[in-house]
Amino acid sequence: MLDLEVVPERSLGNEQWEFTLGMPLAQAVAILQKHCRVIKNIQVLYSEQSPLSHDLILNLTQDGIKLLFDAFNQRLKVIEVYDLTKVKLKYCGVHFNSQAVAPTIEQIDQSFGATHPGVYNSAEQLFHLNFRGLSFSFQLDSWTEIPKYEPNFAHGLASLQIPHGATVKRMYIYSGNSLQDTKAPLMPLSCFLGNVYAENVDVLRDGTGPSGLRLHLLTAGCGPGVLADAKMRVFERCVYFGDSCQDVLSTLGSPHKVFYKSEDKDILFDANTHEVKKFVLHTNYPGHYNFNIYHRCEFKIPLVIKGDSADSQTETCTAYSKWDSIQDLLGHPVEKPVVLHRSSSPNNTNPFGSTFCFGLQRMIFEVMQNNHIASVTLYGPTQPSSQLRTSDLPHLSTQEWYGGEIQPFIMGHGTVDGGKQLRCLCHHLFLSIALILCSTDPKRLSPLLSWQKGEMEEGHVMTAGVKSTNFLSLGASGSSFRNNNKFWKRLFL
Repeated sequence: MLDLEVVPERSLGNEQWEFTLGMPLAQAVAILQKHCRVIKNIQVLYSEQSPLSHDLILNLTQDGIKLLFDAFNQRLKVIEVYDLTKVKLKYCGVHFNSQAVAPTIEQIDQSFGATHPGVYNSAEQLFHLNFRGLSFSFQLDSWTEIPKYEPNFAHGLASLQIPHGATVKRMYIYSGNSLQDTKAPLMPLSCFLGNVYAENVDVLRDGTGPSGLRLHLLTAGCGPGVLADAKMRVFERCVYFGDSCQDVLSTLGSPHKVFYKSEDKDILFDANTHEVKKFVLHTNYPGHYNFNIYHRCEFKIPLVIKGDSADSQTETCTAYSKWDSIQDLLGHPVEKPVVLHRSSSPNNTNPFGSTFCFGLQRMIFEVMQNNHIASVTLYGPTQPSSQLRTSDLPHLSTQEWYGGEIQPFIMGHGTVDGGKQLRCLCHHLFLSIALILCSTDPKRLSPLLSWQKGEMEEGHVMTAGVKSTNFLSLGASGSSFRNNNKFWKRLFL
Protein backbone atom coordinates (compact mmCIF):
# COMPACT_ATOMS: atom_id res chain seq x y z
CA MET A 1 0.00 0.00 0.00
CA LEU A 2 1.36 3.42 -0.99
CA ASP A 3 2.09 5.89 1.83
CA LEU A 4 1.82 9.40 0.35
CA GLU A 5 2.21 12.99 1.50
CA VAL A 6 -0.54 15.48 0.55
CA VAL A 7 0.53 19.04 -0.28
CA PRO A 8 -2.56 21.22 -1.02
CA GLU A 9 -2.47 23.05 -4.35
CA ARG A 10 0.77 21.31 -5.25
CA SER A 11 1.38 17.57 -5.17
CA LEU A 12 0.92 14.00 -3.97
CA GLY A 13 3.97 11.78 -3.48
CA ASN A 14 6.66 10.35 -1.26
CA GLU A 15 10.46 10.47 -0.90
CA GLN A 16 11.06 8.62 -4.22
CA TRP A 17 8.60 10.38 -6.53
CA GLU A 18 5.96 13.10 -6.68
CA PHE A 19 3.00 13.88 -8.92
CA THR A 20 3.04 17.69 -9.17
CA LEU A 21 0.28 19.90 -10.59
CA GLY A 22 1.43 21.29 -13.94
CA MET A 23 3.64 18.26 -14.60
CA PRO A 24 3.72 17.17 -18.27
CA LEU A 25 2.04 13.87 -19.09
CA ALA A 26 5.33 12.31 -20.22
CA GLN A 27 6.96 12.89 -16.82
CA ALA A 28 4.05 11.28 -14.96
CA VAL A 29 4.24 8.26 -17.26
CA ALA A 30 8.00 8.08 -16.69
CA ILE A 31 7.40 7.87 -12.92
CA LEU A 32 4.89 5.06 -13.42
CA GLN A 33 7.28 3.17 -15.68
CA LYS A 34 10.19 3.54 -13.26
CA HIS A 35 8.13 2.24 -10.32
CA CYS A 36 6.15 -0.38 -12.25
CA ARG A 37 6.83 -3.05 -9.61
CA VAL A 38 5.05 -0.94 -6.98
CA ILE A 39 2.44 0.94 -9.04
CA LYS A 40 0.60 -1.57 -11.22
CA ASN A 41 -2.52 -1.88 -13.40
CA ILE A 42 -2.57 1.57 -14.99
CA GLN A 43 -5.43 2.56 -17.31
CA VAL A 44 -5.29 5.37 -19.89
CA LEU A 45 -8.75 6.90 -20.35
CA TYR A 46 -9.54 9.29 -23.21
CA SER A 47 -12.16 10.06 -25.83
CA GLU A 48 -11.23 8.36 -29.08
CA GLN A 49 -13.46 10.46 -31.33
CA SER A 50 -13.23 13.77 -29.42
CA PRO A 51 -9.87 13.81 -27.58
CA LEU A 52 -10.17 17.53 -26.81
CA SER A 53 -13.61 17.34 -25.18
CA HIS A 54 -12.57 15.33 -22.10
CA ASP A 55 -9.56 15.29 -19.81
CA LEU A 56 -6.89 12.66 -20.38
CA ILE A 57 -6.84 10.38 -17.32
CA LEU A 58 -4.24 8.00 -15.90
CA ASN A 59 -6.13 5.67 -13.56
CA LEU A 60 -4.03 3.89 -10.92
CA THR A 61 -6.61 1.18 -10.28
CA GLN A 62 -4.59 -0.69 -7.65
CA ASP A 63 -4.10 2.48 -5.56
CA GLY A 64 -7.43 4.28 -6.11
CA ILE A 65 -5.84 7.39 -7.67
CA LYS A 66 -6.69 9.28 -10.87
CA LEU A 67 -4.42 11.82 -12.54
CA LEU A 68 -6.42 14.21 -14.73
CA PHE A 69 -4.49 16.01 -17.48
CA ASP A 70 -5.79 18.97 -19.45
CA ALA A 71 -6.84 17.82 -22.91
CA PHE A 72 -5.12 20.77 -24.62
CA ASN A 73 -1.80 21.46 -22.88
CA GLN A 74 -1.50 17.89 -21.43
CA ARG A 75 -0.33 19.10 -18.03
CA LEU A 76 -1.57 17.67 -14.73
CA LYS A 77 -4.71 19.54 -13.66
CA VAL A 78 -6.32 17.51 -10.84
CA ILE A 79 -5.17 14.68 -8.57
CA GLU A 80 -8.13 12.61 -7.35
CA VAL A 81 -8.03 9.90 -4.69
CA TYR A 82 -11.31 8.05 -5.19
CA ASP A 83 -10.72 5.03 -2.92
CA LEU A 84 -9.08 5.92 0.37
CA THR A 85 -9.03 2.29 1.52
CA LYS A 86 -6.22 1.51 -0.96
CA VAL A 87 -3.73 4.16 0.11
CA LYS A 88 -2.27 5.82 3.21
CA LEU A 89 -2.36 9.63 3.31
CA LYS A 90 -0.60 12.10 5.56
CA TYR A 91 -0.29 15.86 5.91
CA CYS A 92 2.84 17.47 7.41
CA GLY A 93 4.05 13.99 8.31
CA VAL A 94 0.93 13.02 10.31
CA HIS A 95 -1.48 10.41 8.93
CA PHE A 96 -5.13 11.36 8.52
CA ASN A 97 -5.99 8.23 6.53
CA SER A 98 -4.56 4.78 7.23
CA GLN A 99 -5.59 1.39 8.54
CA ALA A 100 -5.40 2.77 12.09
CA VAL A 101 -6.85 6.26 11.40
CA ALA A 102 -10.24 6.71 9.73
CA PRO A 103 -10.67 9.86 7.57
CA THR A 104 -13.70 11.21 9.46
CA ILE A 105 -14.84 14.82 9.51
CA GLU A 106 -13.34 15.19 12.97
CA GLN A 107 -9.98 13.85 11.78
CA ILE A 108 -9.95 16.18 8.75
CA ASP A 109 -10.77 19.14 10.99
CA GLN A 110 -7.94 18.17 13.35
CA SER A 111 -5.38 17.73 10.54
CA PHE A 112 -6.25 20.69 8.30
CA GLY A 113 -7.96 23.17 10.62
CA ALA A 114 -11.07 25.31 10.11
CA THR A 115 -12.45 26.26 6.72
CA HIS A 116 -15.70 27.45 5.14
CA PRO A 117 -18.90 25.48 5.87
CA GLY A 118 -19.49 22.33 3.88
CA VAL A 119 -21.67 22.44 0.76
CA TYR A 120 -24.18 19.71 -0.05
CA ASN A 121 -24.52 18.51 -3.65
CA SER A 122 -27.91 16.87 -4.08
CA ALA A 123 -27.05 15.41 -7.51
CA GLU A 124 -24.06 13.51 -6.10
CA GLN A 125 -25.56 13.20 -2.58
CA LEU A 126 -22.20 14.29 -1.20
CA PHE A 127 -20.94 16.97 1.16
CA HIS A 128 -17.93 18.93 -0.10
CA LEU A 129 -15.51 20.49 2.35
CA ASN A 130 -13.21 22.90 0.52
CA PHE A 131 -9.80 24.27 1.39
CA ARG A 132 -7.61 26.23 -1.02
CA GLY A 133 -6.27 23.70 -3.48
CA LEU A 134 -7.84 20.77 -1.59
CA SER A 135 -11.36 19.33 -1.33
CA PHE A 136 -12.90 16.41 0.55
CA SER A 137 -16.19 14.74 -0.35
CA PHE A 138 -18.23 13.03 2.39
CA GLN A 139 -21.05 10.56 1.89
CA LEU A 140 -24.06 10.41 4.22
CA ASP A 141 -24.58 7.23 6.20
CA SER A 142 -28.32 6.81 5.54
CA TRP A 143 -30.98 7.99 3.12
CA THR A 144 -33.07 9.34 6.02
CA GLU A 145 -30.54 12.10 6.61
CA ILE A 146 -30.64 13.43 3.07
CA PRO A 147 -33.86 15.56 3.15
CA LYS A 148 -32.73 17.78 6.01
CA TYR A 149 -29.56 18.68 4.18
CA GLU A 150 -31.37 19.94 1.09
CA PRO A 151 -30.74 23.67 0.50
CA ASN A 152 -34.36 24.70 1.21
CA PHE A 153 -34.62 22.78 4.47
CA ALA A 154 -34.38 24.96 7.62
CA HIS A 155 -33.68 28.04 5.48
CA GLY A 156 -30.53 26.42 4.11
CA LEU A 157 -28.66 26.51 7.43
CA ALA A 158 -28.59 22.74 7.83
CA SER A 159 -25.87 22.45 5.16
CA LEU A 160 -23.48 24.30 7.47
CA GLN A 161 -22.99 21.21 9.61
CA ILE A 162 -21.59 17.94 8.23
CA PRO A 163 -22.89 14.94 10.24
CA HIS A 164 -20.51 13.62 12.91
CA GLY A 165 -18.72 10.44 11.93
CA ALA A 166 -19.06 11.06 8.17
CA THR A 167 -16.02 9.65 6.34
CA VAL A 168 -14.21 10.93 3.28
CA LYS A 169 -15.18 9.26 0.03
CA ARG A 170 -12.98 11.29 -2.36
CA MET A 171 -10.15 13.78 -2.12
CA TYR A 172 -9.05 16.29 -4.78
CA ILE A 173 -5.82 18.30 -5.13
CA TYR A 174 -6.00 21.21 -7.59
CA SER A 175 -4.89 24.79 -8.19
CA GLY A 176 -6.96 27.73 -6.92
CA ASN A 177 -10.12 28.04 -4.83
CA SER A 178 -12.62 26.11 -6.94
CA LEU A 179 -12.42 22.58 -8.27
CA GLN A 180 -14.97 23.38 -10.99
CA ASP A 181 -13.00 26.37 -12.30
CA THR A 182 -9.48 25.02 -11.88
CA LYS A 183 -6.96 24.99 -14.72
CA ALA A 184 -3.65 23.24 -15.12
CA PRO A 185 -0.94 25.58 -13.77
CA LEU A 186 2.24 26.42 -15.60
CA MET A 187 4.91 23.77 -15.47
CA PRO A 188 6.69 24.10 -12.10
CA LEU A 189 10.42 24.77 -12.03
CA SER A 190 11.06 21.36 -10.46
CA CYS A 191 9.82 19.68 -13.66
CA PHE A 192 12.28 21.30 -16.07
CA LEU A 193 15.15 19.03 -15.01
CA GLY A 194 17.63 21.03 -17.07
CA ASN A 195 15.60 20.70 -20.29
CA VAL A 196 14.39 23.37 -22.69
CA TYR A 197 10.70 23.30 -23.67
CA ALA A 198 8.96 25.02 -26.57
CA GLU A 199 6.05 27.13 -25.38
CA ASN A 200 4.92 27.60 -28.97
CA VAL A 201 6.38 27.31 -32.46
CA ASP A 202 5.71 29.59 -35.43
CA VAL A 203 6.35 28.24 -38.91
CA LEU A 204 8.13 30.84 -41.07
CA ARG A 205 7.29 31.09 -44.75
CA ASP A 206 8.77 32.66 -47.82
CA GLY A 207 7.27 32.99 -51.28
CA THR A 208 7.47 29.27 -52.05
CA GLY A 209 6.69 27.58 -48.73
CA PRO A 210 8.06 26.93 -45.22
CA SER A 211 11.51 28.38 -44.61
CA GLY A 212 12.10 27.59 -40.93
CA LEU A 213 10.79 27.72 -37.36
CA ARG A 214 10.61 30.47 -34.77
CA LEU A 215 10.64 28.80 -31.34
CA HIS A 216 9.52 30.47 -28.11
CA LEU A 217 11.47 28.50 -25.52
CA LEU A 218 11.24 28.07 -21.75
CA THR A 219 13.92 26.92 -19.36
CA ALA A 220 14.73 27.23 -15.68
CA GLY A 221 18.07 28.49 -14.43
CA CYS A 222 18.98 28.45 -10.76
CA GLY A 223 21.74 29.52 -8.45
CA PRO A 224 24.40 27.09 -7.16
CA GLY A 225 22.40 24.35 -5.50
CA VAL A 226 19.54 26.65 -4.43
CA LEU A 227 16.20 25.80 -5.99
CA ALA A 228 14.53 28.79 -4.32
CA ASP A 229 16.60 31.10 -6.54
CA ALA A 230 15.43 29.39 -9.71
CA LYS A 231 13.79 31.60 -12.30
CA MET A 232 11.92 30.96 -15.50
CA ARG A 233 13.75 32.08 -18.60
CA VAL A 234 11.87 32.88 -21.80
CA PHE A 235 13.76 33.37 -25.04
CA GLU A 236 13.28 33.09 -28.79
CA ARG A 237 15.33 31.21 -31.37
CA CYS A 238 15.01 30.57 -35.10
CA VAL A 239 16.11 27.50 -37.06
CA TYR A 240 16.07 27.48 -40.87
CA PHE A 241 16.35 24.95 -43.63
CA GLY A 242 20.00 24.64 -44.58
CA ASP A 243 21.32 25.28 -41.05
CA SER A 244 24.19 23.00 -40.11
CA CYS A 245 24.19 20.61 -37.18
CA GLN A 246 26.50 22.98 -35.31
CA ASP A 247 24.11 25.89 -35.98
CA VAL A 248 21.19 23.97 -34.49
CA LEU A 249 23.20 22.87 -31.46
CA SER A 250 24.34 26.42 -30.74
CA THR A 251 20.77 27.70 -31.17
CA LEU A 252 18.78 25.09 -29.23
CA GLY A 253 21.39 23.41 -27.05
CA SER A 254 22.02 19.69 -26.78
CA PRO A 255 19.07 17.50 -27.87
CA HIS A 256 16.93 15.61 -25.40
CA LYS A 257 17.44 12.45 -27.46
CA VAL A 258 19.41 11.49 -30.56
CA PHE A 259 17.59 9.25 -33.02
CA TYR A 260 18.99 7.29 -35.90
CA LYS A 261 17.79 5.98 -39.24
CA SER A 262 15.14 3.52 -38.05
CA GLU A 263 13.53 5.92 -35.56
CA ASP A 264 11.35 9.03 -35.76
CA LYS A 265 12.98 12.43 -35.63
CA ASP A 266 12.07 16.08 -35.03
CA ILE A 267 14.81 17.89 -36.99
CA LEU A 268 16.19 15.82 -39.86
CA PHE A 269 19.58 16.48 -41.44
CA ASP A 270 20.74 15.62 -44.93
CA ALA A 271 23.21 12.73 -44.83
CA ASN A 272 25.56 14.37 -47.33
CA THR A 273 25.51 18.07 -46.46
CA HIS A 274 24.64 17.69 -42.74
CA GLU A 275 22.17 20.54 -43.12
CA VAL A 276 18.56 20.79 -41.93
CA LYS A 277 16.31 19.10 -44.46
CA LYS A 278 12.97 18.53 -42.68
CA PHE A 279 11.06 19.50 -39.54
CA VAL A 280 8.47 17.20 -37.94
CA LEU A 281 5.87 18.76 -35.61
CA HIS A 282 3.97 16.33 -33.35
CA THR A 283 0.53 16.83 -31.76
CA ASN A 284 0.76 13.82 -29.36
CA TYR A 285 -2.91 12.83 -29.49
CA PRO A 286 -3.94 9.71 -27.56
CA GLY A 287 -4.86 6.94 -29.95
CA HIS A 288 -1.81 7.51 -32.16
CA TYR A 289 1.01 4.99 -32.41
CA ASN A 290 3.63 7.53 -31.24
CA PHE A 291 1.56 8.81 -28.31
CA ASN A 292 3.68 9.96 -25.34
CA ILE A 293 6.97 9.71 -27.26
CA TYR A 294 6.82 13.47 -27.82
CA HIS A 295 5.40 16.49 -26.04
CA ARG A 296 2.64 18.29 -27.92
CA CYS A 297 4.03 20.97 -30.23
CA GLU A 298 1.92 24.15 -30.01
CA PHE A 299 2.58 25.13 -33.62
CA LYS A 300 1.06 27.80 -35.81
CA ILE A 301 1.35 27.31 -39.56
CA PRO A 302 0.32 30.12 -41.93
CA LEU A 303 -1.57 28.66 -44.90
CA VAL A 304 -1.67 30.70 -48.10
CA ILE A 305 -5.12 30.64 -49.72
CA LYS A 306 -5.24 31.75 -53.32
CA GLY A 307 -8.49 33.36 -54.36
CA ASP A 308 -9.97 34.17 -57.74
CA SER A 309 -8.08 37.45 -57.86
CA ALA A 310 -4.34 37.93 -57.75
CA ASP A 311 -4.46 38.64 -54.04
CA SER A 312 -4.14 35.80 -51.53
CA GLN A 313 -5.06 35.57 -47.87
CA THR A 314 -3.52 33.67 -44.98
CA GLU A 315 -5.20 31.38 -42.45
CA THR A 316 -3.56 29.67 -39.48
CA CYS A 317 -3.36 25.93 -38.82
CA THR A 318 -2.70 24.80 -35.23
CA ALA A 319 -2.28 21.53 -33.38
CA TYR A 320 -6.04 21.57 -32.74
CA SER A 321 -7.19 22.12 -36.32
CA LYS A 322 -9.07 19.30 -38.04
CA TRP A 323 -8.21 18.09 -41.51
CA ASP A 324 -11.66 18.85 -42.91
CA SER A 325 -11.28 22.54 -42.07
CA ILE A 326 -7.84 22.64 -43.70
CA GLN A 327 -9.18 21.02 -46.86
CA ASP A 328 -12.01 23.54 -46.98
CA LEU A 329 -9.43 26.33 -46.98
CA LEU A 330 -6.80 24.87 -49.31
CA GLY A 331 -8.86 22.56 -51.47
CA HIS A 332 -8.66 18.79 -51.68
CA PRO A 333 -5.30 17.30 -52.73
CA VAL A 334 -5.13 16.07 -56.30
CA GLU A 335 -3.50 12.76 -55.38
CA LYS A 336 -4.89 10.12 -53.07
CA PRO A 337 -3.40 9.97 -49.56
CA VAL A 338 -0.59 7.62 -48.64
CA VAL A 339 -1.71 5.07 -46.06
CA LEU A 340 0.80 4.86 -43.21
CA HIS A 341 0.72 1.77 -40.98
CA ARG A 342 3.24 1.88 -38.16
CA SER A 343 4.37 -1.15 -36.17
CA SER A 344 7.46 -2.05 -34.18
CA SER A 345 8.06 -5.13 -36.33
CA PRO A 346 6.42 -6.80 -39.35
CA ASN A 347 4.78 -9.40 -37.11
CA ASN A 348 3.22 -6.90 -34.69
CA THR A 349 -0.14 -5.24 -35.16
CA ASN A 350 -0.93 -1.59 -34.55
CA PRO A 351 -4.03 -1.42 -32.31
CA PHE A 352 -4.67 2.21 -33.28
CA GLY A 353 -5.02 1.58 -37.00
CA SER A 354 -3.53 3.36 -39.99
CA THR A 355 -3.12 7.08 -40.62
CA PHE A 356 -3.34 9.02 -43.90
CA CYS A 357 -0.72 11.38 -45.30
CA PHE A 358 -1.65 14.36 -47.51
CA GLY A 359 0.84 16.67 -49.23
CA LEU A 360 0.16 20.41 -49.62
CA GLN A 361 2.46 23.45 -49.99
CA ARG A 362 5.70 21.55 -49.15
CA MET A 363 4.04 20.04 -46.09
CA ILE A 364 2.81 16.53 -45.30
CA PHE A 365 -0.15 16.29 -42.92
CA GLU A 366 -0.52 12.95 -41.14
CA VAL A 367 -4.23 12.60 -40.32
CA MET A 368 -5.77 10.20 -37.81
CA GLN A 369 -9.04 8.39 -38.35
CA ASN A 370 -10.84 10.83 -36.04
CA ASN A 371 -9.89 13.70 -38.41
CA HIS A 372 -7.27 15.18 -36.06
CA ILE A 373 -3.72 15.91 -37.23
CA ALA A 374 -1.09 13.55 -35.82
CA SER A 375 1.98 15.30 -37.24
CA VAL A 376 3.10 17.81 -39.85
CA THR A 377 6.34 17.36 -41.81
CA LEU A 378 7.86 20.50 -43.35
CA TYR A 379 10.18 20.26 -46.35
CA GLY A 380 12.79 22.75 -47.45
CA PRO A 381 13.21 23.87 -51.05
CA THR A 382 14.93 21.38 -53.34
CA GLN A 383 18.61 22.04 -53.89
CA PRO A 384 20.01 21.72 -57.42
CA SER A 385 23.24 20.21 -56.18
CA SER A 386 24.90 19.45 -52.88
CA GLN A 387 28.42 19.69 -54.34
CA LEU A 388 30.58 22.63 -53.29
CA ARG A 389 31.47 24.74 -56.29
CA THR A 390 34.62 26.84 -56.62
CA SER A 391 32.48 29.90 -57.39
CA ASP A 392 30.83 29.55 -53.97
CA LEU A 393 34.15 29.88 -52.15
CA PRO A 394 35.38 33.28 -50.89
CA HIS A 395 37.91 34.80 -53.27
CA LEU A 396 41.12 36.08 -51.75
CA SER A 397 43.85 37.79 -53.71
CA THR A 398 47.45 36.70 -53.65
CA GLN A 399 48.27 39.81 -51.63
CA GLU A 400 45.72 38.74 -48.97
CA TRP A 401 47.25 35.27 -48.82
CA TYR A 402 50.94 36.07 -48.80
CA GLY A 403 51.29 39.80 -48.14
CA GLY A 404 48.64 40.31 -45.50
CA GLU A 405 47.88 38.80 -42.14
CA ILE A 406 46.53 35.48 -43.46
CA GLN A 407 49.20 32.78 -43.74
CA PRO A 408 49.00 29.41 -45.53
CA PHE A 409 47.24 26.68 -43.58
CA ILE A 410 48.68 23.49 -42.17
CA MET A 411 46.07 20.70 -42.18
CA GLY A 412 46.65 17.49 -40.27
CA HIS A 413 44.60 14.48 -39.27
CA GLY A 414 45.19 13.22 -35.75
CA THR A 415 46.44 14.70 -32.48
CA VAL A 416 48.65 17.69 -31.82
CA ASP A 417 51.89 15.76 -32.19
CA GLY A 418 50.88 13.30 -34.91
CA GLY A 419 49.38 12.94 -38.37
CA LYS A 420 50.55 13.63 -41.87
CA GLN A 421 50.96 17.33 -42.63
CA LEU A 422 49.59 18.87 -45.83
CA ARG A 423 50.31 22.43 -46.88
CA CYS A 424 47.53 24.24 -48.77
CA LEU A 425 49.11 26.68 -51.16
CA CYS A 426 46.30 27.29 -53.67
CA HIS A 427 44.89 30.78 -52.95
CA HIS A 428 41.70 30.16 -55.01
CA LEU A 429 40.73 27.13 -52.92
CA PHE A 430 40.74 29.04 -49.60
CA LEU A 431 40.84 25.68 -47.83
CA SER A 432 37.14 24.69 -47.73
CA ILE A 433 37.13 24.12 -43.99
CA ALA A 434 35.16 20.99 -43.16
CA LEU A 435 35.13 20.04 -39.54
CA ILE A 436 33.47 16.62 -39.47
CA LEU A 437 31.82 16.24 -36.10
CA CYS A 438 30.41 12.74 -35.61
CA SER A 439 29.69 13.12 -31.90
CA THR A 440 27.50 15.67 -30.11
CA ASP A 441 29.00 14.85 -26.72
CA PRO A 442 29.39 18.26 -24.99
CA LYS A 443 32.68 17.11 -23.42
CA ARG A 444 34.10 16.60 -26.90
CA LEU A 445 32.44 19.70 -28.26
CA SER A 446 33.88 22.15 -25.71
CA PRO A 447 37.50 22.00 -27.02
CA LEU A 448 36.15 22.44 -30.52
CA LEU A 449 34.27 25.60 -29.55
CA SER A 450 37.34 27.13 -27.91
CA TRP A 451 39.35 26.37 -31.03
CA GLN A 452 36.76 28.02 -33.28
CA LYS A 453 37.15 31.23 -31.32
CA GLY A 454 40.84 31.30 -32.23
CA GLU A 455 42.22 30.43 -28.82
CA MET A 456 45.09 28.30 -30.13
CA GLU A 457 48.84 28.41 -29.94
CA GLU A 458 51.17 28.68 -32.91
CA GLY A 459 51.68 25.37 -34.68
CA HIS A 460 48.95 23.48 -32.83
CA VAL A 461 46.56 21.39 -34.87
CA MET A 462 43.91 21.46 -32.16
CA THR A 463 43.62 22.22 -28.46
CA ALA A 464 45.20 19.53 -26.33
CA GLY A 465 43.17 16.63 -24.99
CA VAL A 466 41.22 15.70 -28.12
CA LYS A 467 42.52 12.36 -29.43
CA SER A 468 39.28 10.93 -30.81
CA THR A 469 39.20 9.89 -34.45
CA ASN A 470 35.70 11.38 -34.62
CA PHE A 471 37.33 14.71 -35.48
CA LEU A 472 39.10 15.82 -38.62
CA SER A 473 41.53 18.22 -37.00
CA LEU A 474 42.47 21.45 -38.73
CA GLY A 475 45.07 23.99 -37.72
CA ALA A 476 47.03 27.02 -38.89
CA SER A 477 50.58 28.30 -38.77
CA GLY A 478 51.30 31.85 -37.76
CA SER A 479 50.47 33.60 -34.51
CA SER A 480 48.66 36.38 -36.38
CA PHE A 481 45.51 34.23 -36.50
CA ARG A 482 44.85 34.29 -32.78
CA ASN A 483 43.53 37.82 -32.46
CA ASN A 484 42.15 38.33 -35.95
CA ASN A 485 38.41 38.39 -35.19
CA LYS A 486 37.52 39.45 -38.72
CA PHE A 487 39.20 36.36 -40.12
CA TRP A 488 37.45 33.96 -37.73
CA LYS A 489 34.04 35.44 -38.51
CA ARG A 490 34.69 35.08 -42.22
CA LEU A 491 35.87 31.51 -41.71
CA PHE A 492 33.07 30.12 -39.55
CA LEU A 493 30.07 32.36 -40.22
